[in-house]
Amino acid sequence: MKDYEWFKTEVFKLSTIDLNAYKERQMKRRIDSLIAKNGYSGYETYARALTDDKDKYDEFINYLTINVSEFFRNTSQWDVLEKEVFPYLFERFSKDINLWSAACSTGDEPYSLAMVLSKFLPLNKIKILATDIDKQILAKAQMGLYNDKSVLGVPNDFKSKYFQEVGKSFKVSDEIKKTINFKQHNMLKDPYPRNLDLIVCRNVLIYFTEEAKDDIYVKFNQALKKDGILFVGSTEQLIQPQRYGFEAIRSFFYKKISDL
Repeated sequence: MKDYEWFKTEVFKLSTIDLNAYKERQMKRRIDSLIAKNGYSGYETYARALTDDKDKYDEFINYLTINVSEFFRNTSQWDVLEKEVFPYLFERFSKDINLWSAACSTGDEPYSLAMVLSKFLPLNKIKILATDIDKQILAKAQMGLYNDKSVLGVPNDFKSKYFQEVGKSFKVSDEIKKTINFKQHNMLKDPYPRNLDLIVCRNVLIYFTEEAKDDIYVKFNQALKKDGILFVGSTEQLIQPQRYGFEAIRSFFYKKISDL
């Protein structure tokens, strides 16, 4: 009988997703649950289904991706971004800044970024790269349709200006959608963008091993311009940020101080 090690190899061949980079106990439990839910006898029959059935493959990718997101998550951090970080970036790099929302999930984060930036710039001057490994999630993000729980944290002026009510849901305006370039990207494998002024990557690295996190932080350093900013999640503060060429400027915000 084929084991989980074999299955990880098959998944990598099929998708180039390296399951070794994820915490094994947590990920194996999620996959075992999905195999049982679909009624397969084990890893071998399930791997065959992923190869032969596009719907099953898409379900698998969607299932193992962690998609917990909401607009303006941790409001106080967005206040720091608006009142301190963006003014600093504009002073340091001019108003033509390059932003990357990495592992953007359902798009709540890059859309939130665009709305905050609209206080400083006309919408046609805002360009944000937003990436995720999951094509299904990116399709949802591009659709821009959210339930009422997702938009609870949206300030009322933004909600009235940039959302349209559709039944019990809320749809992001086309003007905001045009500011975002959604692309598929595997943080563990694909090349990173370069010459960035700001990287926002929140509440996803907690799911990676320490080795994978080390590699990602090095790549974030290389992707940023000197003095560029990395904005991380509430559970992801860097211990010894100098190891990665960063220094803390506020909680969850790190400035690149040296190249690696």
